[in-house]
Amino acid sequence: MSAHTVAPEPHRATPQTDDEPPTAAPALATAALPGLPRTLTSRARTLAAAVRRRCEDLARIETPSGDAPRLNTLAEELAAGYTATGATAAREACDHGDHLVLDWPGRHEDLPHLLVVGHHDTVWPAGTLADWPVEEQDGRLTGPGVLDMKGGLALLEGAFALLADLGQRPHRPVRMIVVSDEEIGSPDGRRLFEQHLRGAAAVLGLEPAHPDGRLKTARRGTARVRLSVTGREAHAGNDAADGISAIDELVDQLIAVRGLTRQPGTELNTGRIDGGTRANVVAGRAQAEIGLRFATTEAQLRTLDTLAHLTANRPGANVRTEVLSSRPAWPERPANPLLRHVRSLAAALGQHLDGAPAGGAGDTNLAGARGVPTLDGLGAVGAGPHARQEHVRIDQLGPRIALLAALLAVPLPRLK
Repeated sequence: MSAHTVAPEPHRATPQTDDEPPTAAPALATAALPGLPRTLTSRARTLAAAVRRRCEDLARIETPSGDAPRLNTLAEELAAGYTATGATAAREACDHGDHLVLDWPGRHEDLPHLLVVGHHDTVWPAGTLADWPVEEQDGRLTGPGVLDMKGGLALLEGAFALLADLGQRPHRPVRMIVVSDEEIGSPDGRRLFEQHLRGAAAVLGLEPAHPDGRLKTARRGTARVRLSVTGREAHAGNDAADGISAIDELVDQLIAVRGLTRQPGTELNTGRIDGGTRANVVAGRAQAEIGLRFATTEAQLRTLDTLAHLTANRPGANVRTEVLSSRPAWPERPANPLLRHVRSLAAALGQHLDGAPAGGAGDTNLAGARGVPTLDGLGAVGAGPHARQEHVRIDQLGPRIALLAALLAVPLPRLK
């Protein structure tokens, strides 16, 4: 997908402010650029094969979270691709893999920027491609990370390439953050995202859509918590009474912690446990990593407060709680002018589109929780993220390229 030189823009009656009322969105969708719906749809259909190949190429660069050399290789490749569409790219150094900050100029540089958020790390360990190659099967592109979220990264590149081919620029400045640590809660990426969130008109997330193509209009809060227990080692046969089993203490703590799920709005998964040294040694240390999801901010605060005040059942044992990462709940909002705007753009393109809350969490939680107009799920359409059935629907690449290009090119309505 090579970007052609941007030609001078023809004169058009494009509003220079984003203070149009929400009811004007359908008119803006068809009047902002001459022939917009038909042109974008046909060009996107032609571009879909190149976007599919780009997704394949990106997915063949394995990028597990924390593998800095692999992540940096992909960051370099992404920067080159986006730069070809007119972006300026900057690397933000991070020990576990560099982040990317990309900027595209808009036709109206005085307007607040549109912030797009993505990530280039995946949950799949290096070597997964050896027995699960990226390939096309029955109209689906399968492989580790194709949906979450190499597909979304390729789609946005395609949308900007489409605009460049038409000699167009986005209506307003566009900034994109691609973080390297989203799959582990964005412990460093959160800082970068919050920095560029300031002053943004709206936030768009490139996470996968719902399997039926709907966008994501809300997300549950999450936290990743480590429980660490310290006991006292002793010979399990001769001096068992002198020991304090950290494993026994941890098991009792986990049983008690499971009771938190009886509180409204809280879900819990114990994802990892380790501790001890040998079967004939009373365990002196043990720990567990817990994943929590919350329907509301209140449930999140209440649960984390309970975990922070855990006390040991056994004299001499010590229990420590460490929050490794967290994201606030992004609640559903009854009035959603951004969703209404995107629905109108989709309708103008001959697409039917809606939105619904999502069970997972992502970096868009940070924007949505603060009331910034936010939509996620603008990436690829498919199913099976984080599972061996992960796939992208190839027939939906063209429609999604057209939608993203329209969303970039058309003025936003009044959103607040």
